[in-house]
Amino acid sequence: MDATLLARRAILSLFLNPTVAGAAQRYGMKLGALRFIAGAERADAIAAVRRLNEKGIAATLDYLGESVTRPEEAEATVREYVELLGDIHRAGVDSNVSIKLTAMGLAIDADLALAGARRLVQEAARLGNFVRIDMEDTPWTDATLRIYRTLRAEGLDNVGVVIQAYLYRSEKDLEDLAALGANVRLCKGAYKEPPDRAFPDKAQVDANYLKLAARRLRSGLYTGFATHDERAIAFVKEEARRLGLGRDRFEFQMLYGIRGDLQEQLVREGYRVRVYVPYGTQWYPYFVRRLAERPANVAFVLRNILRG
Repeated sequence: MDATLLARRAILSLFLNPTVAGAAQRYGMKLGALRFIAGAERADAIAAVRRLNEKGIAATLDYLGESVTRPEEAEATVREYVELLGDIHRAGVDSNVSIKLTAMGLAIDADLALAGARRLVQEAARLGNFVRIDMEDTPWTDATLRIYRTLRAEGLDNVGVVIQAYLYRSEKDLEDLAALGANVRLCKGAYKEPPDRAFPDKAQVDANYLKLAARRLRSGLYTGFATHDERAIAFVKEEARRLGLGRDRFEFQMLYGIRGDLQEQLVREGYRVRVYVPYGTQWYPYFVRRLAERPANVAFVLRNILRG
């Protein structure tokens, strides 16, 4: 396993340790989480989207929280998203939403999560909006894809899903999704996975990402290429040009607080760009994954703590 992936796994193991996590969260936003998170409230999220829109950048909003254990928590998440969709519509901002099925009760009951997702996709359709179902770690991959397929079979087409290039299974999953005409976000993946499920080396993940990106471009199906890797972005641009694929058939997606310069450059070049904007009080798991994706961010966090 290469040094980068080893560092990522070490960061995930350290920061998700219950003792470390408890101590770290006492610092709250002092940790520097506001670099990656819009804030705690919907109003913070809408304001962040409006600032992005002013630069020609679209957004997808994520209400943070996952792996709920009580039905009332799942219902609260669904209610928050209903309100969020309404706020997006009333504010007239350019944003869709991203949801995690474990936040809607997937770990409690798959039918509960399906009902919550269905309600949100239907509400988004009523308002002319779109819902992206995020992919979580591999215990939930099959269930997530089943729920996505169920929604599509019910005639809901304003819903998309995410495929993670670091998983061995992703090529077959993309093939199956193409048969449905699925709108896919392709990312590299940010969870801690065992080597029997995921490529153990960063170079292998990068190579698989390009392989899957090429497959999606050849399909002509709408794809969000989620990456900050300039080599991958250059590859997508060149492959799209070679295929004569219009820029209306794909977009680049990036994370809030990361590579704003690159986001704005792509907009100037005439590409569609969408930024993933998370908000809410349950920020810590998301924050840790951002640290693991780029270990240099750990130094940023430590500086903020010491500065305080």
